[in-house]
Amino acid sequence: MSDSRNQDRDQDQVYGPERAQHLVALLRALAQRIEELDQAGRLLDAAPELQTLLGNARSELFHYEVRLTYDTPEVAESRRIVEDAERAGHDLDFGTGDGDDDAYPWRGGSAA
Repeated sequence: MSDSRNQDRDQDQVYGPERAQHLVALLRALAQRIEELDQAGRLLDAAPELQTLLGNARSELFHYEVRLTYDTPEVAESRRIVEDAERAGHDLDFGTGDGDDDAYPWRGGSAA
């Protein structure tokens, strides 16, 4: 995959400060347009325009909500490494249950 396609995908998955500012501006523009239409007495006449504006805002709000909690590929890889290490640590035996209790008298095995 090309670098620009990777950047586009990462841009879509990570909700950075610039995109958040864009969302705020989008919501403010929607509010301003609703006020303008209302003052002109055309609020209901502009239903198709408002549907489009609301759809755009709704889509961007959805991305904000979902992508805000998305892990970047780097964070996901780091999380996987830590989880693998923790799992490996839990799987270590450290000599318990290997039938060699004679070598460890404090475990209650028989001493020779």
